[in-house]
Amino acid sequence: MTTKFLVSIGLVVGLFAGGACGITKPASSTTSLGQDAAVAGTGGADGGTAGFAGAAGAGGNASADASVDTALVRVAWASINKQSAAWYATSEAAVLADNIIYYQNVDGGWPKNIDMTARAAAKDRSTIDNNATTTQMVYLSLVYGATKTSAYADAFNQGVDYLLEAQYPANGGWPQFYPTVTLAYQKHITYNDNAMVKVMTLLRDIGNKATKTQYSFVDDDRATKATAAVQAGIACILKTQIETNGVKSAWCAQHDEVTLAPANARAYELISNSGSEAAGVLQFLMAIDNPSAEVIDAVQSATAWFDKTQIKGIRVTEVADATQASGKDVVVVADPAAPPLWARFYDIATDVPFFCGRDGIKKATLAEIENERRTGYAWYGDWPAVVLKQYASTWQPKWAPGKSVLSVRTTTPDAGATN
Repeated sequence: MTTKFLVSIGLVVGLFAGGACGITKPASSTTSLGQDAAVAGTGGADGGTAGFAGAAGAGGNASADASVDTALVRVAWASINKQSAAWYATSEAAVLADNIIYYQNVDGGWPKNIDMTARAAAKDRSTIDNNATTTQMVYLSLVYGATKTSAYADAFNQGVDYLLEAQYPANGGWPQFYPTVTLAYQKHITYNDNAMVKVMTLLRDIGNKATKTQYSFVDDDRATKATAAVQAGIACILKTQIETNGVKSAWCAQHDEVTLAPANARAYELISNSGSEAAGVLQFLMAIDNPSAEVIDAVQSATAWFDKTQIKGIRVTEVADATQASGKDVVVVADPAAPPLWARFYDIATDVPFFCGRDGIKKATLAEIENERRTGYAWYGDWPAVVLKQYASTWQPKWAPGKSVLSVRTTTPDAGATN
């Protein structure tokens, strides 16, 4: 696998506020450097971004043109992979599949934050952020299974090739964007919003096509490469687990693609142990059958860290507040009966939660950052709760019998339960 990036001119307009960004129309175009027109393609008839997609996308499906009646698509974009098996054989499903091919870039990937039930939004560069590429691939596999339309299998396989090409050959990680980046952090190994975990989960299933028959149409060569990519990704996860004073803990939302060290992303996403993304990484590791000693150690260490850093006795709630421009606020209040929560970010050295606004300065409490960030980002959550239950009920008895790292908490860290 050869990995290269195309450094581009311009800024990303309208950086999205939260970890789960809304579906939006890209506000500007970006010109790529170092990529000739034959490779980059040209913007489609919709005025799409030059250098990202050809007029019909990478699939080359003749039916994937702007004349298709996209009004036939009534299913919500967020639910496209949750329909009945029979639905994927319908004309509505086929129109949506053609829309997805329309938005596929010539590199084989897809852009993010576009509701592809219609073709109103401009095309954009390929990414694995915010469920992009993996969502489209899963959908195409379902429609191909129901229709056997070769264009859908072809587009899916080009997506496989994109994911394999985007992986760093030196360390097994995946960047947030590939091949075109506009901001330095987009080259980082990206656990943020479970991007890398979702890629690895899909590739794992492709490699296991004998049992995951949804992907049985994938050729053996791609399936073998998918399995190898997952193994390289697991090695990357093990190498990036944070260690402080000889004790392993969790993972940052992103890691430097060269040094593998924890790395900053946006101004309010500083180097930290992540209470959110690390839970997704841990859950992936726990799904490995016959885990190696290294994987078992990583799971034990991360589980112990999550057990140690859970926050009891607080509740986080959204309230109406007419004094705020947003008309609302998010407050942290004491509640002895509340279930455990975890902070999004923990200081690596101290395990103390912190919060950060767009000024990039760490704050001790959520109340200290601006209302826009306070209400527009997931600062607390119960992300690891289901993973810890899985650990206690099935994983630990099977893979680490008699070695549970869970304990009964008797103290609560000061996480800023005042506003």
